[in-house]
Amino acid sequence: MTTEPAPAGRSLAPDLARGLMLLLIALAHAPGFLSSWRSGTPWLDDVTLLVKSLVADNQARAMFVFLFGYGMGQLAHRHHARGGDWPGLRTLLRRRSIWLVLIGFAHTILLVPIDIVAIYGLALLLFTPLVRATDKTLGWTAALTLVPATLLLAWQSVNAQLGLEAGTPVTFAQFMEPNYGAHVLANATKPAQAVLGVVMVLPGMLLGIWAARRGFLDRPAEHRSTLRRAALGLLTLALIGRLPAALLAAGVWHTDSTSLQWTVAVAHDLTGFAGGIGLAAAVGLASARIGTRPGRLTTALAALGQRSLTFYLFQSAVWLALFYPFTFDLRDEVSLAGSYGIAAAIFAVSVLLAEWMRRTGQRGPMEVLVRRMSYPRTTPVPSRQGSAS
Repeated sequence: MTTEPAPAGRSLAPDLARGLMLLLIALAHAPGFLSSWRSGTPWLDDVTLLVKSLVADNQARAMFVFLFGYGMGQLAHRHHARGGDWPGLRTLLRRRSIWLVLIGFAHTILLVPIDIVAIYGLALLLFTPLVRATDKTLGWTAALTLVPATLLLAWQSVNAQLGLEAGTPVTFAQFMEPNYGAHVLANATKPAQAVLGVVMVLPGMLLGIWAARRGFLDRPAEHRSTLRRAALGLLTLALIGRLPAALLAAGVWHTDSTSLQWTVAVAHDLTGFAGGIGLAAAVGLASARIGTRPGRLTTALAALGQRSLTFYLFQSAVWLALFYPFTFDLRDEVSLAGSYGIAAAIFAVSVLLAEWMRRTGQRGPMEVLVRRMSYPRTTPVPSRQGSAS
C-alpha cells in the first residue's frame, strides 16, 4: 500500500475522527426514515437494534459535538498564533456561527429535519465568550449543563423505547408529506426546535475546546498515555452504561417499570458522552501509531473529515432521495438491517468522492462557503485546506 505525507499544516487525528464520525452518523440516521423496524428477518433486526443502540444512538452526536468544540479551539489557537486579538476572534466566531445557523436552517427546511449544524451555530453564537474562558469555567459549565442535557436525551430515549415496544417506532416516516412543496412548508417551523438542542451540545463542545488547548489530537504522539487511558476508560464506561439499553432495544429483556426505564436511559445517554469522546481518543491513539505517512484508506478518510460538513449534507440529500413519498419512497420497502447496508454504502461513496476531490484539488463547497463568509471582507482568508467545522 503506497503512502504519502499528510497535508501540510493539518493534523491527521481530527480529520480522521471526523471522517469516521460520518459513518456513525449515517448509522444513527438511516433507520429514522423507515416505517417499521420489524419488517425484516427477526434475529437480524434484533442484532441491528443492538448495534444501533450500543454504537450509534447518542454517541455519534457526542463525538460530533466534541470534534466541533475541538475545531473551535483549533481556530482560536490559529487566530492568536497569527497575532489576532480577542475582538477579532469574537467577530470571526460570531460570523461563523451565524452562517452555521443559516446552513442548518436551510438543511432542515430543504432536506430533512435531523439537523445539528444550526444547533452548533446557536451554541457558539450564544456562548462565544466561553471560547476564551478559563479551564475551570469550561469544566464547571460542562458539568452543570451535562445534567439537563442528559435528562433531555433520556426523555427522548424513553419515548423512543416505548414506541419501539408498541411496534410504532418514532421515525420521520409518519410525518412525510406527499410532495416537496408540502415538505418544505411542514419543515418551515422546525428550525425553532434548535433552541432546545443548545443545552445538549454544550458539554461536549466545551470539553472539545478544553482538549484543543492541550493539543491532544493535534499532537497525539505526545499524549499517547493520556489518549490510551481516555480511550480504554471512557469506552469501557460507555459499554457498561449503554449495554442495558441496547439489550432492552433488541428485546433481550423487558421491563414495565418507568423508573427502571429512566435509569437505563440516563445511563445510556450519559455514558454516550463518554463513548463519543473515547472514540475520538482512540482515533488519536491510532493516528499516533500511523505517524506522518498515512496509507491510502487513512488518507481518504481524512479527506472525508476535511469535508465533513459537505458530506453531512450529502447524506441528508440521499435520505431525501431514497425514502420520501415524492422521490423513491423506500420507507416501506427497506428493512432495518437494509437501512444499515444503505448507510454503509453512502459512507463508502462519500469516502471515494472525498478522495477524488482531494486528488483533483477540490475543497468541500460548504467548507469553502463557511470559511469565506466567516472572515471580514478586509481580512485575507487563511490558505488552510479544509475546515474545522
